[in-house]
Amino acid sequence: MAFFLNNKFARILLVVVFLTSACKDNKTEHEEVVSEPKEYIMYQPSEMANFMNALYAYNEGIKSQIENGEIPTQMPLDLMTMHTAEMTKGKHRSEAWQKVVDVFIESQKQVTDSLSSEDLKLRYNAAINNCLSCHKTECTGPIPRIKKLLIQ
Repeated sequence: MAFFLNNKFARILLVVVFLTSACKDNKTEHEEVVSEPKEYIMYQPSEMANFMNALYAYNEGIKSQIENGEIPTQMPLDLMTMHTAEMTKGKHRSEAWQKVVDVFIESQKQVTDSLSSEDLKLRYNAAINNCLSCHKTECTGPIPRIKKLLIQ
């Protein structure tokens, strides 16, 4: 036994045998984990969110028309939809929203008013600022996006 303790090769061999046998004794059976397929839930925007996106696209077009020297003449969106569109879950028509929505609708209509003597850029920016004033109290997320609509 003294031979094995004094010999480096024998000690290393002894350690390797010990570790190998220890690993074999602790074998664990791996069960196959069967995972169920994940069900992804797609985001479905509310009627109001869809309307707001359409309104954004409309105002983006109006902005480019104004910048190109054209005068917008028609309002293709029914702004009264804002009173009836289903809101996003967790949101509701608050008192502050009720006060601002009619002012916004009127300012948006004034953009296409061809009889108005007020500067078109001022009318347009007033409508966009009404968007911003409502979004400062109700749904703050799109504010940076709305600010891009302003004509400098």
